[in-house]
Amino acid sequence: MFTNKDVELRTIYVINCIEQRNLRVSNGELLLEEENGDEKKTLTKLPFQKILALFVVGHIRITTPLLEKCKRYNVALVVMKPSFRPVFFWADAAEANFLLRRKQHLLSPEKALEIAKWLILKKTQNQLSLLAKTRRTDALTRSAKNGCEATLQAIATAAPDAAALLGVEGRCAKTFFRAYFQDFDWQGRRPRAKCDILNATLDIGYTMLFNFLESFIRMFGFDLYIGVYHKLWFKRKSLVCDLVEPFRCIIDAEVRKAFNRGQFSEKDFEHKDGEYRLLRKQNGHYMQVFFDALIPHKSQIFTFVRDYYRCFMGDKNISAYPTFNI
Repeated sequence: MFTNKDVELRTIYVINCIEQRNLRVSNGELLLEEENGDEKKTLTKLPFQKILALFVVGHIRITTPLLEKCKRYNVALVVMKPSFRPVFFWADAAEANFLLRRKQHLLSPEKALEIAKWLILKKTQNQLSLLAKTRRTDALTRSAKNGCEATLQAIATAAPDAAALLGVEGRCAKTFFRAYFQDFDWQGRRPRAKCDILNATLDIGYTMLFNFLESFIRMFGFDLYIGVYHKLWFKRKSLVCDLVEPFRCIIDAEVRKAFNRGQFSEKDFEHKDGEYRLLRKQNGHYMQVFFDALIPHKSQIFTFVRDYYRCFMGDKNISAYPTFNI
């Protein structure tokens, strides 16, 4: 498992191989090359001793020397589609962490609820922060801020059960979205319904965030399907659904900013069969915008997951669990 020294001295690298780029091992180093016809240009050299994890976005050839080096230096290797969906994951240390998975399966309902409350508390704090950053004082924004404050109070003092927590979170999210996106004719949050361009765009961003976070959670050997808040369904990665909550603010902020700047627009979508679907030619642009929004947070996300792992395994008090502030 990763030590403090690993985190201090080694780096998480995210390499964009969507274009004509290739990875290969030469003289004990990792080379990133750009192909232009028959010519190859070395863009960077990375010593394996300095790599904590290697995220490759795009399509590459996985070679035996690359896997051997990753194994020798305990480098997590993740190959992802441009949407950040992991298609290949390899981390030698995580495979043996049966103690963690057993602890997940034996977690008491009381402790699971405590962690769930902490996750929604952090999510709500970030929603309140986003509202404050708009510097708006209209009635909708004031109402949303009051709703967030009431939610924080309810979570901290009322000790709701899982069903009550879900209701508190839902009411808060409803007022938050209505105020935060009030300049864009917000009609309501409807996940995966693609009923309007805002919902469709949020779905794209949340999916990329989900995929990105999943890769970090895999690095520690978690069972992705055993969560603490979201219900257990067949093939539902409930733990990823849980831990993504405090980070949704990254996507919320980026979507609002992109529409305000004209980076995203209704003309980027087609309306077909009652759904708004992003035009294929715009896929790369939207993914690049969200890519640029998520990558600066890669170290914070890794540290959050690492500290969550340590607190979970060490039965720490909930006050010791990590936080993420937008």
